[in-house]
Amino acid sequence: MSNRTESPKAAPARALFGTDGIRGRANSHPMTVETAMRLGQAAGLMFTRGSYRHQVLIGKDTRLSGYMIEQALTAGFLSAGMDVVLAGPLPTPAIALLTRSLRADLGVMISASHNPFEDNGIKLFGPDGVKLSDAHEAEIEAEMKADLASQLAKPDELGRARRLNDAAGRYIEGVKGTFPKGLRLDGLKIVLDCANGAAYRVAPTALWELGAQVIPLGVSPDGFNINKGCGSTAPDHLCAAVVEHGADIGIALDGDADRLILSDEHGEIIDGDQILALIAGFWAKTDRLQGSGIVATVMSNLGLQKYLRNLGLDLHRTQVGDRYVAERMRALGINLGGEQSGHVILSDFSTTGDGLVAALQVLAVLVRQGKPASEVCRVFQPSPQLLRNVRFAGPSPLLDARVKAAIVEAEAAIGPEGRLLIRPSGTEPLIRVMAEADDRDLIGRIVGELCEVIAAVARAPETTA
Repeated sequence: MSNRTESPKAAPARALFGTDGIRGRANSHPMTVETAMRLGQAAGLMFTRGSYRHQVLIGKDTRLSGYMIEQALTAGFLSAGMDVVLAGPLPTPAIALLTRSLRADLGVMISASHNPFEDNGIKLFGPDGVKLSDAHEAEIEAEMKADLASQLAKPDELGRARRLNDAAGRYIEGVKGTFPKGLRLDGLKIVLDCANGAAYRVAPTALWELGAQVIPLGVSPDGFNINKGCGSTAPDHLCAAVVEHGADIGIALDGDADRLILSDEHGEIIDGDQILALIAGFWAKTDRLQGSGIVATVMSNLGLQKYLRNLGLDLHRTQVGDRYVAERMRALGINLGGEQSGHVILSDFSTTGDGLVAALQVLAVLVRQGKPASEVCRVFQPSPQLLRNVRFAGPSPLLDARVKAAIVEAEAAIGPEGRLLIRPSGTEPLIRVMAEADDRDLIGRIVGELCEVIAAVARAPETTA
């Protein structure tokens, strides 16, 4: 394995859009009413080409600011002549699914995923239910800067808005349809943490209707408690509840339910890499895996790569971001991919990560094998890996000569069998530092030293190239 530091390819220049749409603190740039309305107008004009009535589907998670952003987007789309269908609180993958099934021209999800309630974001899906490409997002940004007033709809061509009252039911039935026919979850006790987010109603209902005994957590959203001490980014509560209730397995979703983390019956975490390995191995045995491998990101563990290699399967790596995983999957004809953080894309069923659908695939293997989750879901031995984040303000510390020199030294120290990944977060002002090697003490020292240098530069009054 090369010891070179891995970095993502350059993407088209975009000021508003990051790794996963637009994201920021609610009621501050860029997550303002003005930006949302302008986005609705620009995207609406781009996607209203042709003589038929055009429509956009808008969903959201449970953040207080969702009301504000939803109304601003709605106004923008209506002024562009596009009809608006409001789905209310639903998971991101539900919006992707319903965008296609309703034959909408565009889908919008208002969510900041795993971020705290103070943040919010906007994700856009094309009529095929696929997240818009970097090029499309750059085109929308350019349109937002243009003079839109002369292009907006005439009074008799303004759009109309309506509620989609059966949106949740449609998604629940779609999710249940991904579970193998003839199987049931009868007898399984499942702790389910919905992060007080978008899946707080649909996820417990779907599992219960499939026969499971569901112990729900994080199903009382109040606009402020999304992801607060719960969900896939704070799984301690889930793990404790699994042990307390003697459950067979625990499932933790994030705020918009496009990713998951599992707990086995002992309260031990099962991450996205293990989930990918489990599904890949089972699908390979049952001839369901397409493309002779899977797609994951540069963050996925070396242990996953070694496990797949032993099965004769390839691991194709992309930059971080589930939409980049999905793009590579489509290019290679692969039907399984995902991220260590718990985004799992099963393209037989969905165009984007779906935590609930992925959980059902794991539960199907659990039911078929009739063994404890600790045996079924521990598929490979992970290589020691350490990830730390360094927060910064101002210019990126990665531009500083001292940081560049420290990275070169770290690459030499980790050797040819290890991996070093240093990258800026696409959603927060963070530098992520990850090292992986067989020597746990070595990676601890390397990550610690790099983080100290980056933090020192971030605190300095000036950053030099």
